[in-house]
Amino acid sequence: MKFKIFCALFLMIYSISAQKFSGSATYKTHRKSSIELDSTTMAANPGIQKQLEAQMRKMFQKTYILDFTKSESMFKQKQELDGPKVPKSNGAIIMIGGMAGGTDVLYKNIKEKRMANKTDLMGKIFLIKDNLVSYDWELTGETKNIGNYTCYKAVFEKEEESIEIKMIDGEVKEEKGIKKRTIIAWYTTDIPISNGPKNYGGLPGLILEVNDGNETIMCSELVLNPSKTIDIKEPTKGKQVSREKFSEISLEKTKAMMNRFRSRDGKGIEIKIGG
Repeated sequence: MKFKIFCALFLMIYSISAQKFSGSATYKTHRKSSIELDSTTMAANPGIQKQLEAQMRKMFQKTYILDFTKSESMFKQKQELDGPKVPKSNGAIIMIGGMAGGTDVLYKNIKEKRMANKTDLMGKIFLIKDNLVSYDWELTGETKNIGNYTCYKAVFEKEEESIEIKMIDGEVKEEKGIKKRTIIAWYTTDIPISNGPKNYGGLPGLILEVNDGNETIMCSELVLNPSKTIDIKEPTKGKQVSREKFSEISLEKTKAMMNRFRSRDGKGIEIKIGG
């Protein structure tokens, strides 16, 4: 009888503990990128390519915080005092679109399989509400250690449409193609929540590392059940759109921006950013 009571108490305590489970993970991002400028721009701006590449590396080296519970999470960029400088060429600012702002917040509800992303696109706030991104992961069984955690390798491969916007001889051109996307994720079952940085998730454990094309995301710090209460709030401000609609708006705004910054002689600058 005492044994049964002890088991019942143990299960009840375990259940309460599981319900209160929370954590905070810090991720750092790195992206390989290359910039190609036309010969006219190179001649007018000696050393501009090395300067731009150095600035691009700094722009893509960011720190994010993922606060999570069993069923919800909030992912946002850690605020830094000194932001990256905007690249310039021959006195003109080179605008690079498609990058998230530091005020972005990504909320995920794992239980309800939905997300809400508050994001700033060229000064306008949007609220992207949609289902969670679905990945058809292949579990390989390969393992490695990340910090004190044993992690397992998962791979996702898919052919996707890619769109590249270029300005060539003063004309904005849109190039479409099909590219194979390969994502490698490392997750740990020691933290049994189906979550991870950005939109990644859907695995039987927290994702600690992601390699997606030229971008790498690494967990640098992990705190479980912190003394400070985890406060997760779903964002509500911004023009509500779907993920697909936001992609369309982003593409149109990028093309409009590039048209506004054409050079006066009509030739413009050709910029190709890899990754």
